[in-house]
Amino acid sequence: MHRPKRFYGAGHLHFITCSCYRRHPLLGTPECRDLFLTVLEQVRKRYQFAVVGYVVMPEHIHLLISEPQEKTPSTVMQALKLGFARSVLAQARRRRDPAQASLFDQSPQHIWQKRFYDFNVWTEHKRIEKLRYMHRNPVQRGLVASPELWGWSSFRGYFLGEDGPVKINDWEVLKMKIRPPAV
Repeated sequence: MHRPKRFYGAGHLHFITCSCYRRHPLLGTPECRDLFLTVLEQVRKRYQFAVVGYVVMPEHIHLLISEPQEKTPSTVMQALKLGFARSVLAQARRRRDPAQASLFDQSPQHIWQKRFYDFNVWTEHKRIEKLRYMHRNPVQRGLVASPELWGWSSFRGYFLGEDGPVKINDWEVLKMKIRPPAV
């Protein structure tokens, strides 16, 4: 297999889709979705990027993010997927009954598919299109009747002005890169 071509460095937004391993609903519980958002906020702060929008679905996620201050969206996704997977797998190990034979152990061994889909968003029209797509996803899947009822997306931040577990549109996290004046 060949690696997908990524386009970084132009300051575009990135619409990212990442699926759970074999599309299993590993984000199917409120606790798992909450944990994912906690890890996303930690990674956002660490790598200094803006989250423009997000939605966490039972078997996949969508993010609309800026490029991080120092690294690339690939680094962000690696940290996000690894951080979440480590937390989930550690919880599964703690819950495992030592008396139960490992042959019947149902805890997941993988959390994420290996790669992720990345679409560069460079126009206002596409930014709005991707946000609408994300925010309508839980409704189209029949999980809720309207977007504000799904607590694991950025919709309530836009629609109701609520602060969610992930800070959206925090452009101040990006530091200005100013060259010293030429002498």
